[in-house]
Amino acid sequence: MSEKTGTFVVTHVDGESAVLTDVADAHVHTLSAHPDFESGDVVEATVRAEPPMEVTWEVVAVHDRRTIPIERSPEIPTKQARDIATQQPVGDVTRRERAGEGEVHVLTVPDERTEQAVADVIDDDETLRRAARLGVDRVEIRSDAGVASVRYLP
Repeated sequence: MSEKTGTFVVTHVDGESAVLTDVADAHVHTLSAHPDFESGDVVEATVRAEPPMEVTWEVVAVHDRRTIPIERSPEIPTKQARDIATQQPVGDVTRRERAGEGEVHVLTVPDERTEQAVADVIDDDETLRRAARLGVDRVEIRSDAGVASVRYLP
């Protein structure tokens, strides 16, 4: 019987089941029973495939459960982020490790698309999966005309 321990994002919940996505390998696990998860939860858990066909999974143990807020900051990007943005073409993304824990992603976008870029980052499921994979506690998005800075923070 297949068993797996890892970090998962709850990507869908209904009255009978839930869907977990493994943040390490993007493997999707459909749970046969609703374990009282909410969409957007990040869970460290052990799951096991259910016999005989092993197409649905059950939660064996939940080791940790948390939420990772993704929030827009009223502050503008740091000087470093703005400098990075001026040195890269529109449409590019630069990823940098933060001193300590986490990462900073700097996106250069057309000035008139800055607000849409921020909204896209907030709505993108990958933002939450990346935050869970990095083990951070929150995501902060700062923006100014033509630049969005996504900060994955402890």
